[in-house]
This record gives sequence, C-alpha cells and structure tokens, in this order.
Amino acid sequence: MQKGDFVRISYVGRLESGEVFDLTDPEIAKKEGVFDPRVTYSDLPVIIGANFMIKGLDSAVAGMTVGEKKDVEVEPEEGFGTRDAKLVRVVPRKTFKDQKFDPAPGMIVDFGGTKGRIQSVDAGRVRVDFNNPLAGKKLKYSVEVKEKIEQPVDQVKAVMDFFGVKDAEVAVEGTSAIINYRLPQEIKERISSIVLQYVKGLEKVNFVESYGKKE
Repeated sequence: MQKGDFVRISYVGRLESGEVFDLTDPEIAKKEGVFDPRVTYSDLPVIIGANFMIKGLDSAVAGMTVGEKKDVEVEPEEGFGTRDAKLVRVVPRKTFKDQKFDPAPGMIVDFGGTKGRIQSVDAGRVRVDFNNPLAGKKLKYSVEVKEKIEQPVDQVKAVMDFFGVKDAEVAVEGTSAIINYRLPQEIKERISSIVLQYVKGLEKVNFVESYGKKE
C-alpha cells in the first residue's frame, strides 16, 4: 500500500493495560464486554496519508498488503499527542450555574466546540481537562487490511462511509461524481475536497437532493 490508496481495515485498539478503547468488530466487542448497541460496528474505509488515522497507525497500514494482519505499538507522539498541562484549566463554578448545569467529576463539557472532562469540583472552581483522553498514552493496535478499494464510484462511497453516510446514492459520470444525499454545506465541502484530491479522474462533485411522497 502507498499514500493515496483507499483501503478498508478492521482493528482493535487497546491501552497498555489491555483495556479496549476502540474496535470495529461487534463479536470482539461482545467478547471483551464493551459492546454498545448504539454503535455501528463495521470495517473502516480510510485513505492512506490523508489523516484518516493517527500517524502511527497510518504508517503501519501503508506498509501492509491486503489480507495481512499486524500488531502495532503507537507512541503518544504518533498517536493522540502528549499531555499538555496548559489544557487543564480552572473555570469559575458560576459559569456552569449561569447555564443551569450542575458539574460533577467525570462529566464531559463543551466550551465553544472544545470538549473537556471535569476533573474536580470545589466550592467556587471547576477543574476541566481539555486534553484528548488518549493523550500521553501508548496504544496497541491489532489491525488487518481487508481490501483495497479501486473503482472511483466505490472510493466516493468509501469517503461518504467514513463520514457516517452509508446509504447515499453515488454515481460517476465522466469526470463528475453525483451524490444524492442531503448534508450540511460544511460537510459537503469537506467531502468534495477529499474526493477531488484523492479520487483520480474526477474534476467535479455534484450534490443533488431527491424528495418523494410521504406515506
């Protein structure tokens, strides 16, 4: 595999303790006792070298072939980064009170799109950690390359799948991709940028919307 290749992978991600933090197989999730019925488990489509994966996993997959399995150790620098003490901040408790929110340790909060976890709460202050929960941790992956995606229409579908859209109608006509699905403008622009950069031969992405009678 090389940079720009579209592939579909399965994996299990663990901490050094052996605790599973991410995986793609529902049967393994059940076996490990981490199955969540709200989660859709499936092989993940990715583009090598396109920041679809953390750097350490991306580098490992780039050196693999279809059907190959590999165990990979990822240091924090090539994973979710090292912990930054500056990202642990103290927020006045009044900030939460004004929003009619009762903070407690362990809760996830959102400040302007930046999520953090509450570490502690005292009379007037709330300590919030905005580091990624996996920052500073060595990660262990068991990864398998399931297939290489080569047809342009399947590559466009793979990009949609990565963004959580599995039922879009996709067609390729000449140098244009036609996607029938309603999405926010920001997501359309992101998908279009990726498709035009990595799907060879395409020069335009058209989004269309269809409406039918409601029963």
